[in-house]
Amino acid sequence: MLLAERIRAIAFDLDGTLVDSVPDLAAATNDTLKELKLPQCSEDLVRTWVGNGARVLIARALTHALGRDVTGSMLDDAMPMFMQHYERHLERHSRLYDGVKETLNELSALGFRMAIVTNKPHKFTLPLLKAFGIENHFELILGGDSLARMKPDPLPLTHIMDSWALGPNELLMVGDSRNDILAAKAAGIASFGLTYGYNYGEDIGLSGPDAVCNTFAEILTRLKAAE
Repeated sequence: MLLAERIRAIAFDLDGTLVDSVPDLAAATNDTLKELKLPQCSEDLVRTWVGNGARVLIARALTHALGRDVTGSMLDDAMPMFMQHYERHLERHSRLYDGVKETLNELSALGFRMAIVTNKPHKFTLPLLKAFGIENHFELILGGDSLARMKPDPLPLTHIMDSWALGPNELLMVGDSRNDILAAKAAGIASFGLTYGYNYGEDIGLSGPDAVCNTFAEILTRLKAAE
């Protein structure tokens, strides 16, 4: 592991890491498809489409519904519909994964600085964190549209290191998809991969994180073991 005993700060992904948000994303996606008079999709399919931002999610949904590649103009028309529908759903059926709140409380008590690095649009990120009462743990919240580039680009992680004057051995990325692990590798930092989230049906271990965790609470166990 990359000098985990020196970790001072942790960047967390959101969807599939802290929150199971697919039920609401699927509802908003299907409302969008319905408005466009297109066939609906299953929640299981949506689980394979999330992780690259809202625009990519809707592009995948439209491509599936149409049976062909979607045009840029159709995607441009569909996005405002989706954003409106998702804002209405947001936290209706989403839930925190087991152990998230308790583990964040303990990490805060131990003095770790924490940030959110998600590809979800920023306008949805803070309200979702507030809905579950965990927003105060995070000093910095970066959505997919907060900076010029999003994961798997390392920019959000290098931005945190620059903002908090951290070295690469002092920041840990925790996420459930290969985008999280690729971003961490590109930034030269350690990463923990979670097995329970959304990773396009692929074993997170194949992306080569520094540790694989089956539960959120295991993050704390591994950090303590590195002390």
